[in-house]
Amino acid sequence: MHRFANPTRFFRIANAVLPVLAVVSAGLFAAGLYYALFDSPADYQQGETVRIMYVHVPAAWAALACYATMALAGASFLIWKHVLADLAARAAAPIGAGFTLISLATGSLWGQPMWGTWWVWDARLTSVLILFFLYLGYIALVNAFDDPDRGGRAGAVLALVGAVNVPIIKFSVDWWNTLHQPASVLRMDGPSIAPEMLLPLLLMAGAYFTLFGVMMILRLRGLYAGRRLRQMRLAAASR
Repeated sequence: MHRFANPTRFFRIANAVLPVLAVVSAGLFAAGLYYALFDSPADYQQGETVRIMYVHVPAAWAALACYATMALAGASFLIWKHVLADLAARAAAPIGAGFTLISLATGSLWGQPMWGTWWVWDARLTSVLILFFLYLGYIALVNAFDDPDRGGRAGAVLALVGAVNVPIIKFSVDWWNTLHQPASVLRMDGPSIAPEMLLPLLLMAGAYFTLFGVMMILRLRGLYAGRRLRQMRLAAASR
């Protein structure tokens, strides 16, 4: 994998993949929303409100995937000092924060008619809120240093420490009594959700993950260009 740390090689591949990911993401969103809104049945208890699930659950999955990407990229930067690893972590942070915000907002919209409240301090909601603050803290920390490498190292440490929250979010419904239902898709004995609901859920998940890929490539291009511009300005100033 080290050969992909070369920016020229990486961006040559990424630029070729970008339009494909964009088309696939748009197609998955179109198909997922169609099945979610018009083909999947209403829930016998939640009624039409259950359709919020098709936006809420994939956003939560994508938020966790973004943080895992950020933590792995941070570890790579600390170990191998690859510039692209630092930029990947920086690129993933605001994307993950956005997905987390979508998850929190849609969760409140879903929870109010089901639970009778917009918010409750149960384990799952609290740990996802902590995830959102970890994203914001990372963004603030890496931009608090004039030296990008120092900011990258500090952010990488924070990302790795905060990674302990990812399994807490995943297993919180199993470890503690919460208002959230237990896992119904990622289970050892297979999904317990009805197939006609599982299909749009998986389509929307694919749409979110491919959108994540699109935004990562676009942000990486911008961050790398900004870093190169800063280096050229420093080189010109030192002459």
